[in-house]
Parts: sequence; structure tokens; C-alpha cells
Amino acid sequence: MIYCRKFPKYLAPLFLSLVLGADLPISQVLAQSAVQSSIGKGVTFTCNDTETTIKNKNGPKVSFGQTTIYIGYQQTSSQNKDPRIVLFNNGVKKWCRSDYETTNDDGTGYGLLWDGGNVLYGVFSSTGSQTGNDFRRFANAGWLPSYGSGGGAKVAVLAKINPNDGNVLYATFLTAKKANDGKTNSLVVTGLSWNGTNLTVKADSWWTPRRANTNSMSCSGSSPYKYTGVFTGDLKKVTLASAVNCS
Repeated sequence: MIYCRKFPKYLAPLFLSLVLGADLPISQVLAQSAVQSSIGKGVTFTCNDTETTIKNKNGPKVSFGQTTIYIGYQQTSSQNKDPRIVLFNNGVKKWCRSDYETTNDDGTGYGLLWDGGNVLYGVFSSTGSQTGNDFRRFANAGWLPSYGSGGGAKVAVLAKINPNDGNVLYATFLTAKKANDGKTNSLVVTGLSWNGTNLTVKADSWWTPRRANTNSMSCSGSSPYKYTGVFTGDLKKVTLASAVNCS
């Protein structure tokens, strides 16, 4: 095994290009010190599009060296979108996933966090549970295993993804919960950060954000509320949850 830190700093870019050129698994690519995250408006593309076409959409992406991951959606019908995520290495598509959610749920991909190695998270939207394959099959052990009751409100899905092939390893839904009837309410992720152990999620949550135990917070004032949730790396537990004007 080659340990990159033994190389002089001026050789690091050369080593990275050699690794990428050798078409090694992404987990063996030179580890980077800075974690990249990108949250934004989902853009449309297909798995048949070139990197240039997708790049020109200016959607969320993360890059290390010659490797870039893009996230977005494909318009599958006039009333339905399905999420898409693709990885290019030096302009060559290594994988593209179109199978995460293939139901009538109007879902998109709009956020990424990657450390250049094995830590890759994606952020997706969901508007309700529909018959067929959706993120519930990945989230059955997650903090929230499903969208919940109701439908129409746009919520978030967090997924830990294997950067070598795009397989989802873990997932959880992240939603708000109406205090009066318990139905699901809207939540949109606005930021991601990683400290090597935990994933911290910033979000705009409508009435009302959830505590770490998933119950509704008590809030004052009007929503959206600025919400912070700290997840374990496997997305099975929230160790801290807080929101401005809520307790």
C-alpha cells in the first residue's frame, strides 16, 4: 500500500493523476484534507448526458482531482421527477444511478458532501410515499424510516453512498412534524458538514422541527425555523437537535 503522506508535497498532484489514470477504485484515490459540500437547486440531466452537458447546468457537484460527482434529477413525466447521481473520472462516466427512487414521488437530488475518499452523502427530496421502490428500502434502520403520514410537503432524505459504485449504504428521512395532527411537514436542507464521525445538517424546517427523539419541538414565532441536527455516520441516530425559537 502506498501512503501519500510520505511523498513530498510537490509530487502530490502527480501522484493523484497517476492514481486516477490507473482507474483504481475511488476509495483508493489520494485522500484530501478538505471536505467538500454543495447544496443548491436540483438540475435535470440523464445518465446518457456527457459531463460537459451536466457541468453546464451549474447544479450541485463535488470534485477532487479529475473526479467529479453531480446530483440532480430526470423529468420522467410531466408530473414526476426521479433523482439522478453520476460520477465522472477525467471526463469518463464511471457510474450513474437512476434506481434510488422510481415511484410517482416527485423526488430530486440537491446536495452532496464528499471527503475525496469513502465518505459520501447525498441529499434528496421526497413529497410522499408511493407504491414501488423508494428510499424506504434503504432507510428501514434509519433515524426516520419513512416519509410518515400525509403527502405533498417536501422533505429531505439523507443517504450515505459508496463512491465506488453509487450503492446506498444507509439512509434516513428528515422531516418536520405538525404538532396538531402529527402529519409530515416541509423541511429543506441548507448545509452539510462532517467532522470525521458525525454529519451535521442545517435545514429550514416548517412547523415544527423534530427533537432527537423525533417528537415535535415547542416553537414560537413563524416558520421556517433554522434547524440543526447532528447525525451519527450511519444515519441511525440524532445526537443533538436544535432550532432557533424552539425547544
